[in-house]
Amino acid sequence: MKKIIFSLFLLAAMQTNAQHFELGAKAGVNISNFTGGDFSTVEKESLIGYHVGGFISFFIGNNVAIQPEVLLSTAGAKIGVGNQTEDYKLTYINVPVMLKYRFVQGFYLEAGPQFGFKVGDDIPGQTTEDFAKNMDLSIAGGLGYHFKMGLGIGARYTAGISKVGDFDASQGQNPDFKNSNIQISLFYTLFNNRKGK
Repeated sequence: MKKIIFSLFLLAAMQTNAQHFELGAKAGVNISNFTGGDFSTVEKESLIGYHVGGFISFFIGNNVAIQPEVLLSTAGAKIGVGNQTEDYKLTYINVPVMLKYRFVQGFYLEAGPQFGFKVGDDIPGQTTEDFAKNMDLSIAGGLGYHFKMGLGIGARYTAGISKVGDFDASQGQNPDFKNSNIQISLFYTLFNNRKGK
């Protein structure tokens, strides 16, 4: 995981002299849940969490950018059986690589893959971290607005494309469920590329 993250930022750093770039930090709220699988015998609700991290945007021309990020981010769901509801919380280091299009007015659209590396899970009644796989793959898309002074707000949806569960279906639960996450972020950038705005 460290090699992948280092390689992304090394590649990014090598191109800073050839392209306009922005360096940024972001943080915000996650609204996560599990999709797919078989949860017919339990109540399943969204779990509120967080994300925090940084990114570099490299502009190809004035409006198109490639934006790798590194985020500490939560996922999971609230699972209820009878009158009892418990949090099934997963924590990942996520590495989205977004293709971003910024309109002249400051609005932007983005899409791309996300690679997640599990750093912990907090599962009721479980003492070992074997509920979820160590790697999580997602596809992400979002929109937002970037002000000229560097402050911005964005919303992104990430849909899991890899199976989360790391256990056998014979244990009474279908492991073939996926992560789903809505992220609402505030961010701030330095070295702002203002051409075309």
